[in-house]
Amino acid sequence: MRKVYADATAALAGLLRDGMVIHSGGFGLCGIPAMLIDAVKESGVKDLTVVSNNCGIDDVGLGKLLRTRQIKKMIASYVGENAEFARQFLAGELEIEFNPQGTLAERIRAGGAGIPAFFTKTGVGTAVAEGKPTQVFDGETYLMERGIFADLALVHAWKGDTEGNLVYRRTARNFNPMMATAAKVTVAQVEHLVQPGEIDPDHIITPGVFVKRIIQLPSGYEKLIENRTVRPKAA
Repeated sequence: MRKVYADATAALAGLLRDGMVIHSGGFGLCGIPAMLIDAVKESGVKDLTVVSNNCGIDDVGLGKLLRTRQIKKMIASYVGENAEFARQFLAGELEIEFNPQGTLAERIRAGGAGIPAFFTKTGVGTAVAEGKPTQVFDGETYLMERGIFADLALVHAWKGDTEGNLVYRRTARNFNPMMATAAKVTVAQVEHLVQPGEIDPDHIITPGVFVKRIIQLPSGYEKLIENRTVRPKAA
């Protein structure tokens, strides 16, 4: 199977439709599939349900899809530093399903593992538990959470080979590996594209069997950060 595509638009051709559920990797702006998100924006698809830790910042990454009102619902952990996300949420213009961060991670992991639901103590007795079944185990009340399996997963990796095997780098790993396993189709953008055999098998984090399409980021691709914090240089 040919997995490498020329660009993000080509890689997403035939996959996008209105009303679909999309996993989008990243944490803030760290490890976000920005070029793939841009291609989603340009496609014009709407009424999307997007699963992501947060929506980054205004007009960057998923913030672009918020601005164009292509997202109908967010399943996320927090509003973060995105003013438009906060505004739409407070105005009732955007449907939001908030999850404790660990619960969100486990819901995605469970979806990829074929587990339809699981029980957790996190959120019991809070607004998170509203409308969800509970059950008592060993005298403790647990909340049932559903696994999430998306139509499409968009992920960012540091290195990948042409068979789709992926390696992530440090904190840019975040939600990407679990999302890659939890969708009908996974599309990856990689910083470095190599040939099969050039990645040590022990270093592969996402096996290529999960990745259907892949693009290489162009030279000079800029990875943005939310807040640059540096310490003064020593005299």
